[in-house]
Parts: sequence; C-alpha cells; structure tokens
Amino acid sequence: MGLDRTYLKTAHGRLPLPAFLPDGTRGVVRTLDAEDLSRCGVSGLMVNALHLSTHPGTSLVKSVGGIHAFMGWDGPVMSDSGGFQVYSLIAENPKSGRISKDGFLYRMGQKKQVLTPEKCIQKQFQIGADVLFCLDHCTHPDEEEEVQDASVAHTIDWARRCKTAFEQHLDRREGDGPRPLLFAVVQGGRSPALRKRCAESLLEIGFDGYGYGGWPVDSDGGLVDEVGLVAELIPDGVPRHALGIGKPENLVRGFQLGYDTFDCTIPTRDARHKRLYVFNDVLGGDLGPDFYRYLYIDDERYARDRAPLDETCDCLCCGRYSRAYLHHLFQVNDGLAFRLATVHNLRFYARLMAHLVGRAEAG
Repeated sequence: MGLDRTYLKTAHGRLPLPAFLPDGTRGVVRTLDAEDLSRCGVSGLMVNALHLSTHPGTSLVKSVGGIHAFMGWDGPVMSDSGGFQVYSLIAENPKSGRISKDGFLYRMGQKKQVLTPEKCIQKQFQIGADVLFCLDHCTHPDEEEEVQDASVAHTIDWARRCKTAFEQHLDRREGDGPRPLLFAVVQGGRSPALRKRCAESLLEIGFDGYGYGGWPVDSDGGLVDEVGLVAELIPDGVPRHALGIGKPENLVRGFQLGYDTFDCTIPTRDARHKRLYVFNDVLGGDLGPDFYRYLYIDDERYARDRAPLDETCDCLCCGRYSRAYLHHLFQVNDGLAFRLATVHNLRFYARLMAHLVGRAEAG
C-alpha cells in the first residue's frame, strides 16, 4: 500500500488522487463499457459485493477470472461490503431482517440470507477487488443514542473480525503479486464522542485506509460537520474514502477536508434522468460556489440548439453531437441518449478531479 496524496498503489495499478469512482454496483456502469470509461478519464470503479453475490454470484465471478476479467476493466476496483444496502432493507421493513452482534440476518425474496464479517470478506476476495471494505453497521443520524452506541460497538468488532478473515485469505492466496487493501468504516452518527471512539479503535486495529460512514449530507445539501471530524481523526498520509459523497461542490469540499477517493451514484443517475453538468467557465483558479450548472436536456429550448452540451468539454458527446441531437435521442428514448449523457457527466467529474490535482500542486 502506498499513498502520497497523488496516487494510491493497488494490485491493478496506481489510482491517481483525488479519484471519483463511478457506481458499478452490479459489475457494470450502466450504459457504458470499459472503453467508454477509459476514454472518459475514469481511473477506478466501485462495485457491490452483496449485489454481485445475488447475481451472478461471487463464485461465478471468481470462476471467470474475477471482476476485472468479467467486466473487461483492467484498472483498480473497490468493492462495497453491502452492509448499507442490508441496513436500508431492514430499516424500510423491519420484518425483512434483524441486526445482531454477529451481523445481518435478512430475507431477500423468499430466501433467508446471513451477512457476517467473514462472509463479507469471502465475497470480496471471490470478486477479486483491489480495495475491500469491512462490514459496518450504519444508522440513521436521528436514531437514539443507544442505537448509535450499538452501531459503533458492532462496527469495531466486525472490523476486527474482517481483518482476521482478510489475513486468513491472504495466507491462502495463490501467487505473489501485490495484495489487495482493506479499508474500515468510521461510524458514530452525529456524536463527536462516538466518532472519535470508533476512529481510534479502528486505528488501533490497523487498516490500509478508512471511510466515512453514515449520512454525509445535511438537509441543505452540504456536508455535515462529522465529515470534517472524521477526516481530522485519521492521520495524514492514510487514505480517506468518502462513501456516498457525489455532488460536485461536495467533492471539492471533501477534497479540501482531506478525502482522497469518492463514490456515488449521482452523476450516472443524473445522466439517465437528463440532468447534465456544465462548467460555468473554463476550469482555472479557485472553484467558487457557482462553478457549474445543470442543463436539463429535456427542455424544449434545446430542440434546435446546435451547440454542444459544454463547449469546453472534450468528451464523445460534446465533440460530435449537438444539444438538439441529444434532446431528440431522449425524446425517442434511444439507448444512445443514456450512453452519451453518462459519458459527458463522467468526463465532467474526471475533469473536476484533474483540476483539484492541479490546485493542490499549485497550492
């Protein structure tokens, strides 16, 4: 493992920092292939071990050469543990499962499932991810103190068990190439004391990196104070990952607070919903509060607009097609609309990351 805030060294190459990792939950960034992603400037992906275990199965992914071969992607891949998804399922319908000191017991369809720290690590090793995440117990920030306290206790204990399982898998691993990395997740809700307790306990156990866990965004759309607190609790030079932070202005703020990597569904989901990003000026200097705007390509005013989405953008969409054409593609619900829109939004994010690198080097 190596980090100097310019790159994270992984088994599948260096991940330039800061990096935004698009959502490839089920082994695909929807509507794009690996070549599209590479041309956008995407340097790494985030997949979800829980969803992949449901379909096609993590053992199947392993049998065909691992997630990189399966997706045709040769860059770094991080894998989410799936804990947040199970928590959300249970929170929405308490009859669908329960959380105990051992992990999650839940029902998906007609089948009962168990997600323990050990199974979480096993699934991620089967996938062949470069960065694995420990199973953690997320909570809603409005939960009572007793629930938050139990969440932290579970998260610390599960992280310890994850590390033990991780080291056992390393001992059984074939080959002598670079090993995967293991990140833990800091929980604690809105309580600074619980956040501190969780971070200090995880640091004592020792991991390759640490993620912010829980709700990172407040009701106004900005980052909650705990995001900055967790960054302060993790020593300099140790990778910090911001789970679920994805709005452009929050990426900028997260990087300023000390986070190196980010993942979120926002840019790809927005693209499919015709919400595209446009810089208000050529990238340069500080990024003020209004450095970009949303362009809603479904608006009728774009039906005859011959301009590209963003004249400063060098993506496939902006280099070849007009707003009028993209508007038309969405009107007729053609799959090319989703591809071009997603290419553009991810290129926007890649350009933003590159700009943050330049600002850091200049500063």
